[in-house]
Amino acid sequence: MLDDDTLLRPRPAARPRTLAAVAARQAADRPAHPAVLCEGRVLTYEQLHRESNRTGHALHAAGLGSGSRVAYLGKESELFYEIALACAKTGAVLVPVNWRLTRDEIAHILSDSDTELLFAERERLTVAGQLGTVLPRLREVVPLDTAEGRGTGFLAWQAGHPADDLGAAAGFGPDDAVAQIYTSGTTGLPKGVVLAHRSFFNVDEALAQGCDWVDWQPGDRCLIGMPGFHIGGLSYAMQGFVAGATMVSVPMFVAGDVLRQIGELGLTHGLVTPAMLQMLLDERGASPAAFRSVRKLIYGGAPISEPLLRRCLETMGCEFAQIYGSTETGNFAACLPPADHVPGSPRLTAAGRAYPGIDLRIVDEDGTTLPPGAVGEVWVRSPARMLGYHRQPEATRETVRDGWVRMGDAGRLDADGYLHLCDRINDTIIVGGENVYPTEIENALVGHPAVADAAVVGVPDERWGEAVHAYVVLRPGRQATPRELMRSLRGRLADFKIPTTYAFLAELPRNPNGKVLRRALRDRLWQGRERKVN
Repeated sequence: MLDDDTLLRPRPAARPRTLAAVAARQAADRPAHPAVLCEGRVLTYEQLHRESNRTGHALHAAGLGSGSRVAYLGKESELFYEIALACAKTGAVLVPVNWRLTRDEIAHILSDSDTELLFAERERLTVAGQLGTVLPRLREVVPLDTAEGRGTGFLAWQAGHPADDLGAAAGFGPDDAVAQIYTSGTTGLPKGVVLAHRSFFNVDEALAQGCDWVDWQPGDRCLIGMPGFHIGGLSYAMQGFVAGATMVSVPMFVAGDVLRQIGELGLTHGLVTPAMLQMLLDERGASPAAFRSVRKLIYGGAPISEPLLRRCLETMGCEFAQIYGSTETGNFAACLPPADHVPGSPRLTAAGRAYPGIDLRIVDEDGTTLPPGAVGEVWVRSPARMLGYHRQPEATRETVRDGWVRMGDAGRLDADGYLHLCDRINDTIIVGGENVYPTEIENALVGHPAVADAAVVGVPDERWGEAVHAYVVLRPGRQATPRELMRSLRGRLADFKIPTTYAFLAELPRNPNGKVLRRALRDRLWQGRERKVN
């Protein structure tokens, strides 16, 4: 943990400060050490460096360079990390796309980002082909290789290019853009959060100061449970590369497969959500013996309930740490350390304490800092924060005030500096770690011929944290069932955005200006709960 001596200890000057420099350093220091394991395939640090160099040269040959947007539409694999590091070495910006989105949702991201080259899974090539006519800046679509057809897509596109170092480690600095992750916002349409190299180093800097809340040890094999199109998954993987750990990539989280890999690969570390922990425990083979290799599990996206923590401690027997942050903060902003994961402890309800080098404050509506115990909006100041929203300077200024990121959460700080969340100020719904914004769902619902009006809110859900609930006003003389409404949304919205429960009202409550009072509707579903976040 932290003490006065470690706080004063300087960071070694030789520490890499860009992802390109990290790849080169690890290839030199531990060339044969596995960097990525995926479905039986092994990529060492030397191979990762060489193949990302080769991909970088291929990007240059395709006419892409500094500032070019390169999108990845597919499940996780070692190729994702080769492409991510190739972008870091060429100055291109990686745009990871949630593969569960619909055609129109994907089109918005590719169009808004000005994507010039798209890597896509073969089962999504039809969608990519349909988008070609509406994406004038898209130069090329490269199919991603599958286990059955390796060497016929991306690997063939990459082949023939040299693997020598691009020399980009010195050409790009910590403040240069390297990734653009899409997250929901006040308009309902996802906004591109542009992140710099520096966003992926604050955990390394905390470790240099002696903070071991989230740490890596020699020989760690780390499960990337969250996908790379989330800041959690991308940040965890890149922080693991910075530490020189072995990262275990899974195409998608399937509890039975992950449980098997824990035993077969001897996984020691991982990033998951509470829902994933529960799914692992519900597997038939879950037992203390099945988790004997696991040293520490990091979770985020939602707090852990005390009953679930008890089950985890009894069966998994490892350390747990909760992380709190956002895409806009660029990384983990606060952490509930392993020492505070004690059933019955009042600190278990906290989101955690600020990482070294990061500040938390609670402010009122005027932006005045409130004293400990007072409830207000949570603001975070972090060196890892975003460069801004892509092409949205006004939205950036609204979210970032004098270097502080407005989190959209209501909370309080206790006397020991622990952050306790009380409510959500904005209307975002978080379903199993996925951000869902009501406006786009409401717009889709009112497109149904029987629906006159709709309001969407989050409802507590024991497994996913929150589920999507719709209040619907039908047109006079028209009828529609929840099943009909759900079916009408299929293909228009990603499945995790579709409401699972519905209530029909004669009218929606509105203020004198005509704005729907979502808060009043949401409060009906959260009655009797101390916290109105889950």
